[in-house]
Amino acid sequence: MPEPIQTGLPRWRGFNLLEMFTTKSDCNFQEDDLRWMSDWGFDFVRLPMCYTLWTKGDDPYAIHEPALESIDRVVSWGEKYGIHVCMDFHRAPGYSVNRERQEPFNLWKDQEALDAFCFHWQLFAKRYKGIPNERVSFDLVNEPCSPDNPDFMTREDHERVVRATVKAIRDADPGRLIIADGLSWGNDPLPELADLGIGQSCRAYVPMGISHYKASWVSSEGWMEPTWPGDVQNGEYWDRAKLEAHYQKWIDLAAQGVGVHCGEGGAYNQTPHGVFLAWFRDVLEILTAANIGWALWNFRGSFGVLDSGRSDVEYEDWHGHALDRKLLNLLREF
Repeated sequence: MPEPIQTGLPRWRGFNLLEMFTTKSDCNFQEDDLRWMSDWGFDFVRLPMCYTLWTKGDDPYAIHEPALESIDRVVSWGEKYGIHVCMDFHRAPGYSVNRERQEPFNLWKDQEALDAFCFHWQLFAKRYKGIPNERVSFDLVNEPCSPDNPDFMTREDHERVVRATVKAIRDADPGRLIIADGLSWGNDPLPELADLGIGQSCRAYVPMGISHYKASWVSSEGWMEPTWPGDVQNGEYWDRAKLEAHYQKWIDLAAQGVGVHCGEGGAYNQTPHGVFLAWFRDVLEILTAANIGWALWNFRGSFGVLDSGRSDVEYEDWHGHALDRKLLNLLREF
């Protein structure tokens, strides 16, 4: 067998947990989730988190401790069940890919937002200092946008923010494992940051005509029902070869010694199940051949192995949850 291309990060395999995902989330993580993941052979959870859950009112520096204690519990369960916990700011001061709340500042342009962002990551760095990287990592901010609007963000703006934040974390905890999502919503790697000694995170959502078919939060009106191979997205035909070409830039980055992990992937529950499974098998084969791990979005919910709400799946009862056994079996192959 050839030497694995990606060696900078473990080939973690797991899921996203959404109990701190939005401004209205309840922070009520479930220990059973980690127990079942471990029993099924997985070793990774990513926590997409909204910073307003652990702040009070509109003051980004006023800390609401109970929300942070919810994260502490997941970290302790991770140790109990042998699962790595990756903390991700899905909503950060001044930026979120979600549109549920208007931020007063722009993380990429405004010093006020960057100062608050660094403050929160230093808070986490101090809180989890001494917990080894085998157990905890930091994913700075979910899915930075495309730099095609220079008034909102340039590539240079993004690099400046990442470098400042990495410094702030390392000032508090020099050895903490840090990961940065790629640009263009996790699709474009960041070779300009290769010298920082941080990992990078890609996505498994292309083509979106499969991953986000009929999803209400994207402009999916008029998309044709997907097939695989052969799905047409924006006039493009997609197949295994086109997927391989998409991930090659990440494989090239890994060959430079940068750790690469796929922090999110999967398909919404309106995509025909057979199409989803065929496409995702190709994705997982490509990532695995490069030694790149992955995390399904999500564990319980419309992309998940439990309670996904698909109309074309014969579910199995799993402790009161609806288990998609075919999807679970596919994931366990990799």
